[in-house]
Amino acid sequence: MSGTRRAFLGLGSNLGDRSAHLGRAVALLGARGDLVAVSPVYETEPVGGPDQGPFLNVVVELVTEDSARALLERCRALEADAGRVRSVRFGPRTLDADVLLVGDEAVAEADLVVPHPRMFERRFVLAPLADLAPELVPPPVLESAVGAVRHLGTLEIVHGET
Repeated sequence: MSGTRRAFLGLGSNLGDRSAHLGRAVALLGARGDLVAVSPVYETEPVGGPDQGPFLNVVVELVTEDSARALLERCRALEADAGRVRSVRFGPRTLDADVLLVGDEAVAEADLVVPHPRMFERRFVLAPLADLAPELVPPPVLESAVGAVRHLGTLEIVHGET
């Protein structure tokens, strides 16, 4: 697949310096030159998993030639950079990076489903996505989504070694 298209990634953190983890991930994404927008930051309650603290969440918009698979690899690299350890499904994490949408690309594979299969159920995805692309999130869909969110403002991007 070639040509550029809009893509959206969801980023969240609820371990360590949550804001720094998100800021560094956004800076690393920006270094590729295809990052065009970052949503405001939302503090959100965790969905599923064991008792854990609240998340900070953002959605980023890219205009990219990358396929959904290539974006998944970028997400995995961001998680590795943040020291994410996968031990408990839906457990606490330094960084969670998910491919939400990639143009009109549809993927249904064991490790990658695009559009993200649960994004329209989760307010922590839909609220920041609606800030960037309101045409993708009709108000009734946002209102019916699960989870409380609290708007915190803008993210400080953590620049440095990439």
